Amino acid sequence: MSGKGNGHKNALHFHHPPERVVSLVPSLTESMFDLGLGEVVVGITDYCTQPEEKVAKLPRLGGPKNPRVQAIIELQPELVLANWEENTRASVEALESAGIQVWVTFPKNIRQSLDILWTITGLFQSKLAAVRLETLELTVDWARDAAGERKPVRFFCPIWFEKTGVRKPWWMTFNQETYSHDVLALCGGENVFADRQRRYPLDADLGLETAQDSKERDTRYPRVTHEEIQAADPEVILLPDEPYSFTLDHIEYLQQVLPDVRAVRMGHIYAVDGSLFTWHGTRLARALQTLPALLTTGIA
Repeated sequence: MSGKGNGHKNALHFHHPPERVVSLVPSLTESMFDLGLGEVVVGITDYCTQPEEKVAKLPRLGGPKNPRVQAIIELQPELVLANWEENTRASVEALESAGIQVWVTFPKNIRQSLDILWTITGLFQSKLAAVRLETLELTVDWARDAAGERKPVRFFCPIWFEKTGVRKPWWMTFNQETYSHDVLALCGGENVFADRQRRYPLDADLGLETAQDSKERDTRYPRVTHEEIQAADPEVILLPDEPYSFTLDHIEYLQQVLPDVRAVRMGHIYAVDGSLFTWHGTRLARALQTLPALLTTGIA
């Protein structure tokens, strides 16, 4: 799958709006319904949970990484929505070989995510979707103005944690080349690891050996050590419930191993709904209602 830099793999070519769509991307499933286009969705993944009452009766076709390709083909969709990170090349190519058009998206920022929604809106020629999307665009503009009027809050947000079976504990996070970074920046945050690139192999990422050439490998998700977090001294730590399910035990662990970090010392460790900054699409509206408060509350 290609399209690493422009938010999507290819253009959509239809003589009429698709009447049967399968979504292999939970965030785009939700976005289709939020834009008033849910009636054309005929199949979803096991992880497509929103909007709950509207997806309850739709056929579920496996996980994003292991969809039941034959079941998708039997639904005879005109379009399958996919994502470069969430779905596999093998699945996409199998569907394309069956004559099904697959649109592979890969937004790395808010603008690319909104452009994907505009493409969908144009494809279905929906005035309702256009109005709703215009409202979201205005909300983004207002949020950007508001964030520009205050000092950004320095945050750390892990998305994975590994403690056992490695030489030293590490936390995976994201840098400035990700959608998650852009959402939290819009909400008033400054990512303390914005410039940190992932190094290969793992020991190199943890500072234990010399890094190899990363070549074409993804460098957007570095694994950082306790020492790096201590040096960065974030004012806020956000612990999401996905893709890794952080719990109260992780808050207690941080309090034990990093007591001098400002976020720990001031009690600014917050459990947060991870989908607010990992689900690209209309969920951005919900993010803008929730996340700014977490990045301003109690910060001097």
